Amino acid sequence: MKKNYNYTRRKLYLPEYGRHIHEMVDQLMTIEDREERNRQARAVIAVMGNLQPLLRDTADFTHKLWDHLFIMSDFQLDVDSPYARPSRQDLTVTPRKMQYSQERIAFKHYGKYVARMFRKLSTEPDKEARDSAVDSLARYMRSKSFEYNQEHPNNEVIIKDIKQMSENGIELDEVALNNLRSDYKQHLSARPAKAPQRLQIRVGQKNTQQKGQYPASKGRPMVRTQKNNNDTPTRYNSQK
Repeated sequence: MKKNYNYTRRKLYLPEYGRHIHEMVDQLMTIEDREERNRQARAVIAVMGNLQPLLRDTADFTHKLWDHLFIMSDFQLDVDSPYARPSRQDLTVTPRKMQYSQERIAFKHYGKYVARMFRKLSTEPDKEARDSAVDSLARYMRSKSFEYNQEHPNNEVIIKDIKQMSENGIELDEVALNNLRSDYKQHLSARPAKAPQRLQIRVGQKNTQQKGQYPASKGRPMVRTQKNNNDTPTRYNSQK
């Protein structure tokens, strides 16, 4: 008996409909009577609609089913469709080439949007709103500078970068920059490592208790209990 595997069969145009629907479409193209072929095509459309219940909510549900019917026939089925017959060129349109920005980012650790905001703020007429936005951006720049350089940022560098990004439209005072709250986080290597030391002490105490060695009390003899055969605890003094 000859085995028929799927990899030996022809490729399905729309695998979501299955091979049986494709075979039904192939059978449609063998019907010579046009009226009978149209009637069988509408029956195939009804079966396709039952296999795709999620498409029923769409506005052009039936239109999509007829387009799928022509796609599965490789655009060779000749039936009377209530919609315009699609062509291979209409469904294989080459997408438009996407235009990428060629703008050079002068300060990559700040990002291009920071420079755009400074250029926009340089023409802001409201002085209070402009100063508040500049202070927020300066704190952001200090945090990004610390992340990039792994060291405390220099205020002179921040002021110079703000002046360059705003095209000399904004000048920030160094005293005002020093008064800003530092929002950048301290690096992990600069933090004191106290947690591992406490963990070692706790582990040592736990191991001591598991071995039955209890720390001696200050100025008081240790009292232990021991059960005898009568299940009555007996108290004895460790210091005799």
